[in-house]
Parts: sequence; structure tokens; C-alpha cells
Amino acid sequence: MSIIDEIKHSFKTGTMLARLIYINLAVFILVNLALIIFYLFNVPGKEVQLIHWLAVPADVSNLITRPWTLITYMFLHEGFLHILFNLLWLYWFGRIFLLYLNEKQLLSTYILGGLAGAALYIIAFNVFPAFQQVLSVSYALGASAAVLAIVVAISVYVPNYEIYLMFLGPVKLKYIALVTIGLDIISIAGTNAGGHIAHLGGAAFGYLYISRYKQGKDMAKGFNKTIDSLVTVFKPRKKLKVTYKNNFEHKTPPSDIDYNKQKHDLQAEMDRILDKIAKSGYESLSKKEKDFLFRMDNKS
Repeated sequence: MSIIDEIKHSFKTGTMLARLIYINLAVFILVNLALIIFYLFNVPGKEVQLIHWLAVPADVSNLITRPWTLITYMFLHEGFLHILFNLLWLYWFGRIFLLYLNEKQLLSTYILGGLAGAALYIIAFNVFPAFQQVLSVSYALGASAAVLAIVVAISVYVPNYEIYLMFLGPVKLKYIALVTIGLDIISIAGTNAGGHIAHLGGAAFGYLYISRYKQGKDMAKGFNKTIDSLVTVFKPRKKLKVTYKNNFEHKTPPSDIDYNKQKHDLQAEMDRILDKIAKSGYESLSKKEKDFLFRMDNKS
């Protein structure tokens, strides 16, 4: 199997977290290859045109002509350090996210958090006088708003979950989220005001999404239905296989008592494992416990 085939297989069979990382990396590589070609063939101005074609503009008149940038901007990065830190945060907090929530929720939080970040960025640059002089030339790019939506979402869902930080030791998620948001707020007056404002938009969505989810209301329900519909349309249909069964052979379905007992036992085991994660971390789980989590996540 070639490297390309291995990547395709990994993308197809991997988690949504792995797919988001792959997409970000693919866009980064393709954009930089294009920039290298423009440089080698001495094509001036095309670098800026390419970035502006994918980054989301603050000026609404420009956004109308490039509406797709509301999505593409959250997969576009300027340099190696930019994408490195975003993907590290996505990986670390995405793994914790998937311990408690499912892959559809991870995707919806990423995309809708990124959209919320773009919306707040555009509104701020069109409302506040401080940005009027740079409005027509301002663009936002990067996965930070989408990633921060995931960070805040899981921090609200399990605020006391602890991770170990170098030089600090165990730190609860809620404190990491609060410090990150605080740094974005005090950095608005700096050189990357648009980026920090977009971060706050993503953080706001992550907070609202999980707060409503805890109340039994899913803000991403419509988005998930749309994605499911698109997947159904583009997914190749399997050929129907006709089989014949003996009408006299049948399997007796489980009784309500057996079904409820099985469901109760599974939930009890899930609660026990989640408590163990909260106290000792994911790495403390045995292989059997990790396999159990994986099977239950695939059922969700």
C-alpha cells in the first residue's frame, strides 16, 4: 500500500478529529505549494489573490462575492507555527471532547464555532470606528475560533477535568478556558484585533452550545441534519442482496426485562470508566476499558 493509499484509508476509517486535522494539513500543504509555484515562475500578486480568495473579509461588499470564505478561512493558515499550535490544541482538547461527546458534535462545534467567530469579527469591524480605516483590507484566517469553540465547550461540559501542564501540574479545564478568553480580551487592542475577536465568537458559541445541550436542547440539530443529508446524497449506494429465509426459523427477541438490565449494566460500566478518567486521566484505562469506550462511541 502506497503512502497516498495509507492516508486515504486513515482518513476514511479515522475519527472526525483525525479528519479535521488531515483537512487542515492538506489545505496548508496545497496553499504553500501554490505559493512556491508563484514564486518560482515570478508571478507577482497571485499570492495575495490566493489568500484573499480563501480568507474571510471583514468588508461585507467583498464577502458577498466570496461567501465560501466563511468556511474556507477556518482551514487556512499563514505559517508553520500558526497551524502547529492550532492543531495541537485541536488534538489535545478534541481527544477529551470525544471521551464525553460524539463525533457529530465535534464537527458541528468546530464548524459552527468557526462561523460564530467569523460573524463576530465581521460585525465588530463594521460597527466599531477603530476599524473603519482598515475595513476594506482586513481578512481573517485560521482555525483558532473553531478550536476555541471546542476548548470552551468541553471545559463547560466537564469543568473540573484535569490535565497536566509542564511546570504547573494538574490544571482544571475551566481555568485554561478562562485564561485563554481573558488573554484574547486584553489583546484586542494589539496588532491582531480581528483574530482575537473571532476567538471570542468561537468561545461564545462553545459556551452557549453546551449550556443549551445540558438543558436538553441541541443547537446543532439542524446542522447535523443538513450534513447527514449531504452525506446520503454523495455516498454511493450499495447493491441490494436478495436472501431467502425459512419462515419457520426465527430468533426470539429479548424480553423487556432482559433489555433494560443490559442497558442498565452498560450505563453503569460507562459511568465507572468516566469517573476513573476524571480522577486518573485517560491513560489510566486498561485496553479493555478503552475498547469499551470506543464501541460505545461508535453506537452514539
